[in-house]
Amino acid sequence: MVLRRLLAALLHSPQLVERLSESRPIRRAAQLTAFALLQAQLRGQDAARRLQDLAAGPAGSLCRRAGRFRDAFTQELRRGLRGRSGPPTGSQRGPGANI
Repeated sequence: MVLRRLLAALLHSPQLVERLSESRPIRRAAQLTAFALLQAQLRGQDAARRLQDLAAGPAGSLCRRAGRFRDAFTQELRRGLRGRSGPPTGSQRGPGANI
């Protein structure tokens, strides 16, 4: 409790805050924080621009891609089910299993 009050009193001192802001470690931390925020903002804008370009592409391009994905997925699923043998005996659960 005493430490908390002491720290609060120190941080509310304008002279101390001024001296800390001029120190090399605090300036470097501020630079790194600003750099990280700027990079995140630029990457977000780039991702938004790519999404807009993808959506504004040729009419139906996104629908065709989704359809191709759906077709490929169902084809792979069917191929996997065909290649699989029947379930081993005793593996069924639920009412009426293994009667």
